[in-house]
Amino acid sequence: MRTVVADGVLRVSGPDRWLATGPNGGYRTAPAAYNVSVPDGFERTDLDAYVGERRERAGFGTAGPALLTGVDLVHARGARAASVTVVATAGLSNPAALPMPSDGDAGRTGRGGDGGPDREFGTVNLLVGTTRALDRGTLATLLATAVEAKTATLQSLTGFTGTTSDAVAVGCDADGGPAEFAGSGTAVGAAARACVREAVRASLRSRYADHEIPDDVPDAEYGVRTDERATVFDPRRADRD
Repeated sequence: MRTVVADGVLRVSGPDRWLATGPNGGYRTAPAAYNVSVPDGFERTDLDAYVGERRERAGFGTAGPALLTGVDLVHARGARAASVTVVATAGLSNPAALPMPSDGDAGRTGRGGDGGPDREFGTVNLLVGTTRALDRGTLATLLATAVEAKTATLQSLTGFTGTTSDAVAVGCDADGGPAEFAGSGTAVGAAARACVREAVRASLRSRYADHEIPDDVPDAEYGVRTDERATVFDPRRADRD
């Protein structure tokens, strides 16, 4: 997977079949994918048009899946292992925590600080590529494997699983050697897990070189805690309506 950064836009190329989360995500065939760093106070809602403008300004004429981040691309970091390459940008100013309360625990407050008008939103974005050929289901498995690795990495360093705006794009080479599976017990999945771990940790080290990584939502500028409780049921006895 080849990477180029210009004018706040990171382009990765090599894979040509993609699955992306976020606005206008889904399955796409494209020769490149992008991670676009947006300025403070970003409020555009016409995201397709905005991404097109930024791509053209950066000199990238080819369309493809695009992720948006408030993290400056000077903090982007990549990692390679076997058939997989991952590029990550990681900021944690808007974390999302999923506490595990004991029965009867009402939980704590649902939000951290309001951040104020000068907050710099963070996002953990991953661009994941493999030289192997994956079908649609296996590409979805690779996405799940990458998200699991991101979650495990963040939980080893912080008190939360991600941020409120994380996004992932995974891609493969349609002409590569086929791989039928991409879970954690496979060669592709294991390489992806290692790459995500190393790329996210390296990006965080860069982003937070001068101050501490927030440990929990109250320590961050803005964030959420999922303190809602769901009703548990036994599907063998559930109502059928």
